[in-house]
Amino acid sequence: MPAFRAFTPVNLVLSVASGVLLFFSFPKFGFGIFAWFSLVPLLYVLRGKSLSEGILIGFITGLVCNIGIIYWVTIVVVKYGYLPFYLGVLVMLLLAVYLSVYVSIFSAGVIFFRGRGIPEIISAPLLWTCLEYGKSNFFTGLPWENLAYSQYLNTSLIQIADITGIYGITFLVVFINCVLYDLIFVHTKKRKVLSEVVIGCVLVALVLSYGVLRIDSLRETLKDARSVKVALIQGNIDQSIKWNPRYQSETLNTYRDLSLGALQSEGGLIVWPETAVPLFFQNVDDNHRDILRIAKKSKSYLLFGSPSFVREEGETHLLNSAYLISPAGNVVGKYDKVHLVPYGEYVPFRSFFPFLEKLVVGAGDFCSGRGYYPLEMNGEKVGVLICFESIFPEISREYRKRGASLLVNITNDAWFGKSSAPYQHLSMAVFRAVENRLCLVRAANTGISAIIGPTGKIISKTGLFERTSFTGTVQFINHKTFYSRYGDLFALLCLVLLILPPFFFRKRA
Repeated sequence: MPAFRAFTPVNLVLSVASGVLLFFSFPKFGFGIFAWFSLVPLLYVLRGKSLSEGILIGFITGLVCNIGIIYWVTIVVVKYGYLPFYLGVLVMLLLAVYLSVYVSIFSAGVIFFRGRGIPEIISAPLLWTCLEYGKSNFFTGLPWENLAYSQYLNTSLIQIADITGIYGITFLVVFINCVLYDLIFVHTKKRKVLSEVVIGCVLVALVLSYGVLRIDSLRETLKDARSVKVALIQGNIDQSIKWNPRYQSETLNTYRDLSLGALQSEGGLIVWPETAVPLFFQNVDDNHRDILRIAKKSKSYLLFGSPSFVREEGETHLLNSAYLISPAGNVVGKYDKVHLVPYGEYVPFRSFFPFLEKLVVGAGDFCSGRGYYPLEMNGEKVGVLICFESIFPEISREYRKRGASLLVNITNDAWFGKSSAPYQHLSMAVFRAVENRLCLVRAANTGISAIIGPTGKIISKTGLFERTSFTGTVQFINHKTFYSRYGDLFALLCLVLLILPPFFFRKRA
């Protein structure tokens, strides 16, 4: 096949190198600095290649990167989905193949635009940004570890997310990759390359300056904001016994003891993780009353996860829910998870892939809630994100539009073991705080639990597989950002700009 001619040993090594660098841009194994030059080897390999060669080269880079990022899928579906190991690997590879298609399209797009006289420095940032936006929204959407998330620890840089969302950061990272590529490999147009370097430096300086200014202004805002004491409870309940009825009392006692020993402030907020209560709290029994007593005894609000059910037309439907209990011991709010995990909480395309039915054995087969409605807490509104709802920017944005002044993420990352997934999950939650300028508290069954400020700074966090609790103070913020008002306008602008270049550039002879 003609496409395979592209795979000289050097080209293969460089294609794989880009994939490895992309993988090492993300936690827990890597560092965000790698993202800034991760695409340089790929851009070099694409020189002089045909579209079919570009598709294959991009696919190799994407496959290496995505296997490194989502290898933990195998752990989940084998250990908790009860699939054989070989089938677990196959499931992970199928997902990696799907995600790699986007890198293939990117590579082919760079070649296509280059053939029409449009340089990489224009086409590549626009292409990558638009493709990430598509990946994040097609089907059920899977924005897991988009390129911008690699920068979650770079607090000054990520402040621009309150205007552009994550896509402005993605654009900048790819743009700098292109500048470095031209600087290293393009020697025939030194004046052009020098201007690109200047533009790149100016863009980075402007973004960092904006970040410093926003951080300073937020410090002033927080001084006057209403605050509340929070206690995050990390029960560290083993997934293998979590749903065993014999351990229900032990689990509830663990959360009770940690809660009553954690928060000493009346009117505070205690947060337990997703499905921390491994029974139907809605059934009014001794367990139900014991949980109400914990809120009354602590004189605090208590927010926790529990499965629930509704009966409609003779059928029972399961829901993944969060309840809010007042200091008086009353149920004052309930949120039912809307965005469910495909093949974790429900099985799409069930009739086409019957063997995947096994994947929900460990989690149940849930139905979606009716909408993103904040819970009322002492005059403030709290937006609840259950599990991976924290990776979807539009969900937190919807809460902000509905008046939420605090975000709470409850999750159970025990499924992931000690893999990189809990670290990746946390890195994405950071951006929900920045985009909407809200504090975000995160309670995870086995970790990582954290308090995140409105600048995206991780104020405090736990380790993995620790039975612990910790307290802190968060502020209620009522300030809509450009992003919370207008959403992913930047990504849509990139799409428009991607369509326009062919009208301004003529094919080179």
